[in-house]
Amino acid sequence: MSKPKRKGKGRGGRSLKGQSRQDGEVIRVRIPREGEVLGIAVQLLGYDRVRVKCADGKARLCRIRGTLKKRVWIRENDVVLVAPWDFQTDQRGDIIWRYSQGEAGWLERRGYLKIE
Repeated sequence: MSKPKRKGKGRGGRSLKGQSRQDGEVIRVRIPREGEVLGIAVQLLGYDRVRVKCADGKARLCRIRGTLKKRVWIRENDVVLVAPWDFQTDQRGDIIWRYSQGEAGWLERRGYLKIE
C-alpha cells in the first residue's frame, strides 16, 4: 500500500518569501504613502515597543503592528516605516514595514531617507 501524496503548500524550503536576495538586488520597494514616515529603530523597549527616530525630526514610541510581530524581527538600526497615530501624532505610531539593507540603501540613494 502506498502513502497518499501530500497536497498543500510544501515547497521543500525553496521559497524566497520574506528573505532578502543574496546579491543585494532590489526588485520592488515600498515607498511611504501619505501619512507615513520613514525612521530608524533606535532602542528596543521590550514586548512590541520600539523607540524610532523619524525622518520628520521627531522621536516616537512605536509598537510593532500585529501582522508583523511574529513574522518580522526588528533590530536596532533597522529602517522602518511608521504610521503616526491619529492622536498623539508627534509621540506615538505603529511600525508597519521593515526594510532590508538593500532596500534601505535604495531609499537613501533616491533621497527618501534623510536622517541626520
